[in-house]
Amino acid sequence: MLSAVTDAGYTIPTPIQAGAIPFALERRDICGIAQTGTGKTASFVLPMLSLLEKGRARARMPRTLILEPTRELAAQVAENFEKYGKNHRLNVALLIGGVSFEDQDRKLERGADVLICTPGRLLDHFERGKLLMSGVEILVIDEADRMLDMGFIPDIERIAKLIPFTRQTLFFSATMPPEIQKLADRFLQNPERIEVSKPASASVTITQRFVASHDKDYEKRATLRDLIRAQTDLKNAIIFCNRKKDVADLFRSLERHGFSVGALHGDMDQRSRMAMLANFKDGNIQLLVASDVAARGLDIPDVSHVFNFDVPIHSEDYVHRIGRTGRAGRSGASFTIVTRRDQKHADAIEKLIGEKVEWQSGDLSSLPPAEESRDSDRSPRRAKTRERDKDRGRDRRSASHKSDINAEDNGVEVVEAAPARPARAETVKNERKAEPKPQNNARNGRQYPANDDNRERRRHRDHDDGPTPVGFGDDIPAFMLIAGNAKV
Repeated sequence: MLSAVTDAGYTIPTPIQAGAIPFALERRDICGIAQTGTGKTASFVLPMLSLLEKGRARARMPRTLILEPTRELAAQVAENFEKYGKNHRLNVALLIGGVSFEDQDRKLERGADVLICTPGRLLDHFERGKLLMSGVEILVIDEADRMLDMGFIPDIERIAKLIPFTRQTLFFSATMPPEIQKLADRFLQNPERIEVSKPASASVTITQRFVASHDKDYEKRATLRDLIRAQTDLKNAIIFCNRKKDVADLFRSLERHGFSVGALHGDMDQRSRMAMLANFKDGNIQLLVASDVAARGLDIPDVSHVFNFDVPIHSEDYVHRIGRTGRAGRSGASFTIVTRRDQKHADAIEKLIGEKVEWQSGDLSSLPPAEESRDSDRSPRRAKTRERDKDRGRDRRSASHKSDINAEDNGVEVVEAAPARPARAETVKNERKAEPKPQNNARNGRQYPANDDNRERRRHRDHDDGPTPVGFGDDIPAFMLIAGNAKV
């Protein structure tokens, strides 16, 4: 194992590793809290490799279990086991969604020393009778606060009841809210708490800035494009949105403007997600528009910038998002676009991290006033279309006026348009005032006008004193009456 660590290029442990590894080797329960990018994954992978050197797993009975909130995190931990355990002959099984059950079943049949999975897929295999959990010696819950946010707590409680009570349990997270602390107290037995930095603190190597913008999405997209173009040291960047729909919309917008961009969100199939991550890591694309599925634990070593297109609703997510840059002592930069609607979320972020974030080029009070025309509520493309239609109408009116002037110059009399006739609704109203009231000629309980009145109304309809209604007679509803067009 030491040979593999040396080959990986590591010489000294990080603070969280130096604090957690000795207690993990003593088989103590651990609650570890540290900033993102400080090596928490190696804090449990390395001692597990040492503890698993003795013994061998049996079919369908894993020896250790690691729970991750997302597929990407689970796949990343599996890569760490391959890197650090290349000199070991351990069977590592990865159980995540979006992959065939049959391939995963074959790995379980061979026996898994290390089982890395998401809670949902683990329970699926257990309910199918493919897993026996009685041989688990070590339980690792990574990104414990994210498990709470994603609603995995009932699944974790169920899993904890399936594995032996004498297990060793390791908790690791960058944040530890009170709800998670209560949960950890239920699962951990006399734990050793390792806290190398205060919870929910950002790395000092990250330059943080707020950027003021108006509320409209197209204005925010324009602000983001200006920000990206203004960065002279931009190598690559992750752009975070709150919703999957916004990820797709922003991806299409940046692609239309000629940026090298990809998208990553939870509705994509697993193969597409892994391929997109691989392209971003390999430098084939420069910008990655993502939801919070990429905010937790992903180890992309050299991300130079992080842009928050949306301010995260939960302030803890801000720490995880900007933690994608400035990892392992590198410098990084984060920019968060803030609108007036986001002011309370920005205040919550500053309260959480315990420091004021500087504004880039002025705060919200320095914004120029938004357009007050109706077109300001529409996209710029629609506003241009409306303006173009107005110009065409002016051109047609101008052409008509010029033709009238030319006709007068040639001695042709120009006939002015006849005045429009009064609206039919007004005519009918006046006629009804002049009509006598109907008499009671009861027929089947109804009232009908007198016969003389009927004849008078029929003669009146024959007079050509206005447009003849079709289908309704004189009782046409007023809302269907339209004034006649003027004729030349």
